[in-house]
Amino acid sequence: MPLEPLLVIELALLGLVTGFLAGLLGIGGGMIMVPFISAILDARGVAPGLAVKMAIATSMATIIFTSVSSVRAHHKKGAVRWDIVRGLAPGIVLGAMVASLGVFALLKGSALALVFAVFVGFSATQMFLDKKPAPTRQIPGTAGLLGAGGGIGFLSGLVGAGGGFVSVPFMTWCNVAIHNAVATSAALGFPIALANVAGYVVAGQGVAGLPPHSFGYLWLPALVVIASCSVLMAPLGAKAAHALPVKKLKRVFATVLYLLAAYMLYKGLTAAGT
Repeated sequence: MPLEPLLVIELALLGLVTGFLAGLLGIGGGMIMVPFISAILDARGVAPGLAVKMAIATSMATIIFTSVSSVRAHHKKGAVRWDIVRGLAPGIVLGAMVASLGVFALLKGSALALVFAVFVGFSATQMFLDKKPAPTRQIPGTAGLLGAGGGIGFLSGLVGAGGGFVSVPFMTWCNVAIHNAVATSAALGFPIALANVAGYVVAGQGVAGLPPHSFGYLWLPALVVIASCSVLMAPLGAKAAHALPVKKLKRVFATVLYLLAAYMLYKGLTAAGT
């Protein structure tokens, strides 16, 4: 599969859009990237089930780069709760490895597409209703954080998301201020991405039908182009968030997410193979 100019343009546009929206709305780019990367691979002859797996893995890998720039900005403002990061990280790594090394490799791509569709549909509903859990308790102890981290890491590994849609509600439920929860979630994106990507690379070794320039389930051209463009646009999206009616934009974007969820649902029902 040659790296034709049209492919580079498609991936660059996807990176620019996802980076801007991530900064503007505080969402992980995976919910946009996965459907589009899978469609791009599908159009280039990759089996639909394998295309879904590669899209999820590649989307997760971009978070390694985007999370670093995001965390630096949040850390400068003193917003990251590093005590929570230390508590959740071990569970996150364990959950992520179980998902990416075991369950991800065993599940068919069609099943993963259905899981992704449900996840995006749920996230869109939360965004549309602007729902936030009522703070009712304090951060749990070591065992509780280990279990919560395991759940966050596992879910993120299956759907290629940074975990923010689980970790932010969890932290606000535990009486962590919303700006601290968002900043801490950004910091958690790095161990989530690193552990999952390691699993995707190992699990994807020797898989039949991988396109050129693949490293396990990672599709390197998409990773390089999207990550480069999204890192450039995320700060601009964050600046725009202060000038635009974000609540209204979230409702519009939630509608787009419903369409993407419907597409992945269709893909899951029709995909064949792994």
